[in-house]
Amino acid sequence: MKPRAIILTDGILAESDAKTAHGLIRGTERYEIVAVIDSLHAGRDAGEVLDGQHRNTPVLATVNEAITSFKDIQYCIIGIATVGGILPAHFMPILESCIRHRISLVNGLHEYLGSKPALVELAKEFGVALIDVRKPKERKDLHFWNAEIFTVTAPIIAVIGTDCALGKRTTCRMVKEACAAKGLNAQMIYTGQTGWLQGGKYGFIFDSTLNDFISGELEHAVVSCWKETNADIILIEGQAALRNPSGPCGSELLVSGNAKQVILVHAPKRTYYDHLPEWGAIHSIASEIALIKMYGSEVIAVALNTEHCTAEEAVGFQQQYEAELQLPVLLPLQQGVEKIIPLIQALIKTTHEN
Repeated sequence: MKPRAIILTDGILAESDAKTAHGLIRGTERYEIVAVIDSLHAGRDAGEVLDGQHRNTPVLATVNEAITSFKDIQYCIIGIATVGGILPAHFMPILESCIRHRISLVNGLHEYLGSKPALVELAKEFGVALIDVRKPKERKDLHFWNAEIFTVTAPIIAVIGTDCALGKRTTCRMVKEACAAKGLNAQMIYTGQTGWLQGGKYGFIFDSTLNDFISGELEHAVVSCWKETNADIILIEGQAALRNPSGPCGSELLVSGNAKQVILVHAPKRTYYDHLPEWGAIHSIASEIALIKMYGSEVIAVALNTEHCTAEEAVGFQQQYEAELQLPVLLPLQQGVEKIIPLIQALIKTTHEN
């Protein structure tokens, strides 16, 4: 049985900074999520707040309500990913309440719970754990790139975005599930804390890894996955974006991870990187495809994040991009990702023939 957990997002559940919670609400093999703690959205279903789909996960105002409603809650997961990884100050009393109820804390932020003496002492007093998922590995556990990636014969697909917080992980997970439904052995390499929280076995946390070892950790995850699972296809979750100035990222997946195919995630109505004009305008999707081609990789499909779009606008953008780019364009949340399965089946077939 999976351990029972609650997610803390207090006041942030409907915002993009709660993307960790969003992923866990959509699914996790590591925990049984019984409730979300968010006083602003209390009384609603978490799935309905997220995307209008009822998921039988209540939003409660307090930890006390959760304890009254559910037995054996073992973990409280901090369900947010803020800019800079800062823990909101108003979360502290809620976290202390969890500890006093003997609930361990799981944290994916850069600001570690283990560096807060008051929390550490309280956790010792009540016998619970403070788990900082983003804490860097020790040197002895890190891997350096050694070209073993070139022995992998399964196709490797990177899911890259034109900006941050677009749904790269969600799209990647949905493609994996769609492949499984067709009998394909698809495996996913996680590169962020939420991927681990969702139960990912193969991967590493990109932005807490010493730069010299990012390529090696990526290679080690892909090679280990391929050797141990005999995967038909390997999907790599992307981080940030190739040209987001706050964290340009993605070239490692194409070069060090040898991902020769790409699913590109894009938000048609997003103008600036991270919505900030001073960071610069997001480059066109056509230029992003051209840039990826310069790396020796091919965009095989586009997936749209339809934030701020009506249903009609979403379909309109889908049709527009399919005509302009001559590529399949997915609407993952509205239509699923099954449209890409024939392409993946063809990739696998070609690989086996060669």
